[in-house]
Amino acid sequence: MAVVDYKKLGLVNTRDMFKRAIGGGYAIPAFNFNNLEQLQAIITASSELKSPVILQVSKGARKYANQTLLRYLAEGAVQYAKELGCHHPEIVLHLDHGDSFETCKSCVDFGFSSVMIDGSALPYEENIALTKKVVEYAHQYDVTVEAELGVLAGVEDEVASEVSHYTKPEEVVDFSTRTGCDSLAISIGTSHGAYKFTPEQCTRDPKTGRLVPPPLAFDVLAAIEKQLPGFPIVLHGSSSVPQEYVDIINEHGGKLPNAVGIPEDQLRRAAKSAVCKINIDSDSRLAFTAGVRQTFDEHPEYFDPRQYCGKAREYMVDLYKHKITDVLGSDGKLVNCD
Repeated sequence: MAVVDYKKLGLVNTRDMFKRAIGGGYAIPAFNFNNLEQLQAIITASSELKSPVILQVSKGARKYANQTLLRYLAEGAVQYAKELGCHHPEIVLHLDHGDSFETCKSCVDFGFSSVMIDGSALPYEENIALTKKVVEYAHQYDVTVEAELGVLAGVEDEVASEVSHYTKPEEVVDFSTRTGCDSLAISIGTSHGAYKFTPEQCTRDPKTGRLVPPPLAFDVLAAIEKQLPGFPIVLHGSSSVPQEYVDIINEHGGKLPNAVGIPEDQLRRAAKSAVCKINIDSDSRLAFTAGVRQTFDEHPEYFDPRQYCGKAREYMVDLYKHKITDVLGSDGKLVNCD
């Protein structure tokens, strides 16, 4: 099949938006989506707030939603943003945690404007070789490539690790130079999923009894920035697991004990550094589930998906707006904000 040109779909790659984000001291939101409601909420929030945005698709999402449909959804998202008054949207369609050259190639061929190759579980030299192969293919089509060095703990779709391994600052120059990657996902203590830390890793707030997670390793981030000044850095596993959604879920029949995420003040601090892309997935799932559970509990007579998915979408719009404005600082950062 012929390679689909993402530019003809109205999409952009990450190169220019990352450069502006590093210079401006903010981060680009990278929101995962699996369905129409998530996509509508992401585009509604980013368009109204005039924020660049990265639509992330995991291997599990490709399997669930079909990558051909996802491509057309992304093309439709560009037109939807324009209908909402954002006449020059900057929307990236990005593969999250690509696990092989074949997966990354398939996404490039299908019109993705950015791909991630995650060779972090491989030996160092094998990670370099795999990442370089993806970069050489993707750059032929001006598709940007994110790589990963270091291992995050937690579970997200097929990505799972019981323990984390911080990125070694002494490796980042060699890795980025030899691979030619456009951005680098690092490990400084973030984690995948809604249970990012065990209770044993946390302290408890004496007033609320809620878990307080350990701080991120900003010393490691600073050392990486010193080695790679101005190079785009990415944080995965950066959902905050908002307690209001956890509470709604638990109040309406759910069971999420000890769910805990990354404190938003630490993400704000990271966004002001060379971290120019922050990934958020679990928070959207929690907001969606909170809307569905609350609606079913309060209206057991409902059976129309538009009724309970509508409430879920409403919660997700609120969540995305909060992240863009109050955490990442990407509102009003489009080149053309008309």
